[in-house]
Amino acid sequence: MVFFKFFGGRKGNFFQPALGLYQAAVTAARAPEFYSRLGVPDTPDGRFDMIAIHVFLALRRLQREQGPTRNAAREIAQALTDILIADMDRNLREMGVGDLSVGKQVKALAAAFRGRVAAYDAALDRPDGMKDGLAEALGRNIFRRGSRAPENGIIRIAEHIRATDAALAGQPWPSIAAGIIVFPPPPGASK
Repeated sequence: MVFFKFFGGRKGNFFQPALGLYQAAVTAARAPEFYSRLGVPDTPDGRFDMIAIHVFLALRRLQREQGPTRNAAREIAQALTDILIADMDRNLREMGVGDLSVGKQVKALAAAFRGRVAAYDAALDRPDGMKDGLAEALGRNIFRRGSRAPENGIIRIAEHIRATDAALAGQPWPSIAAGIIVFPPPPGASK
């Protein structure tokens, strides 16, 4: 896969686990059910949003580490974020965005990612679950520019995010540290 050749020259203790987590996030984000059954627009923006959600969920799992594993989790989280940014840059270039515009667009995408992380994190961290807040944030981010979610699409995605967050919390640190994370399939996926 060309993507991995792009990152192949990177070295470091935390890059390989982060790359494994990123690959799993991208694979999960590409599940056809998000687009065909839940109405996520099958566009560069829609795909970015689904990758952002899955990377966010992996970052939340890393953030849960405490004690002696906390520093390693932080390093992997930073490497994971760096990989996301580098992949955005690479994708923009593949889509034909000119060199002079790439930096500006990557900065905008990075800011959009940070905004999504803040909104989704706040919604999931509220004691009441802030169910409406998560759905509202998803509606603003995924279904923007006139696209419309099918009935219950946003609610089903929000429920999936909550379930995925809980499932990832139970995955053991040694697997996560090795770059192995298992995202549950989206609603409607064949098992």
